[in-house]
Amino acid sequence: MKDSLIIPKPLEKGDKVVFVSPAGTVKSAFVEDAAVVLRERGWNVAISPHALGKWRTFSGTAAERYADISSALLDDEVKAIFCSRGGYGVVHLLEKLDRLPLRSSPKWVIGYSDISALHALMNRHGIASIHAPMAKHLASFKGKDEYSQSLFSILEGNMPEYSVKSHALNRCGRGSGKLVGGNLAVIADLISTPFDIFEPGTILFIEDISEPVYKTERIMYQLKLSGVLEKLSGLIVGQFTEYKPGVDGCGMEEMIADMVSDYSYPVAYGVPVGHVDENLPLVEGAPVTLTVTPGVTDIFQSVPVTVS
Repeated sequence: MKDSLIIPKPLEKGDKVVFVSPAGTVKSAFVEDAAVVLRERGWNVAISPHALGKWRTFSGTAAERYADISSALLDDEVKAIFCSRGGYGVVHLLEKLDRLPLRSSPKWVIGYSDISALHALMNRHGIASIHAPMAKHLASFKGKDEYSQSLFSILEGNMPEYSVKSHALNRCGRGSGKLVGGNLAVIADLISTPFDIFEPGTILFIEDISEPVYKTERIMYQLKLSGVLEKLSGLIVGQFTEYKPGVDGCGMEEMIADMVSDYSYPVAYGVPVGHVDENLPLVEGAPVTLTVTPGVTDIFQSVPVTVS
């Protein structure tokens, strides 16, 4: 929708941040304890009216969840929106959220899993967002672990730079482009919609949970046959967890390696991103350089020219 990327402003002491639950229900203790962590960081934390609610499997009705997140997105005082958890439900809100003037008051949106749909929304509007740990993680580790600290560092104005140990399936090389991705099942369901994130020249990162190998392979074939895979500048394969190998004994990473074997761009496997405690924060929409060598994978993100 927009050509120029907006990087939301760095957070400062006293800035207002808000917890929302745009999808599934969340344990109140996770949000309340995570709020303590963020207050200790110096931020003014609010919890949206329905963030701790319950309606069926969701935190609220679609109207209630929309009210919470739209209010946070339009509030000039809010500088960052922390999603409490994923689950399922963000897709209910996309059409209405898409009509909001999101670029008039850009702010950080943080989360992963089903929150990948919100990242797709922000990408459509040309606003960077952060694929990163959520309330349970912040509460469990009290914000002291390296992944929470990396998230805080990004929010305070520092773009990420990571070195990850090598993986046997890695394909060496160097590629640069816009970083997009997230939960593979979620972003695949947005193909051919206004929130389709797949475009030529990007560095794609993918992860998922509880998806059988054959279902993930089906998605990969969709990306292959539609020409998406061949037009990437690089691929980051995060964590695929809680699945069983296919009937032929093939594991997830081996299947993905076979699917991209025809291409020459760098591919990094085993990157700590996804439904795991080791979940590196990544800035969606921002430039990234992926360098894969026999010894290490380097992921470096930089700030583009346009900053809010």
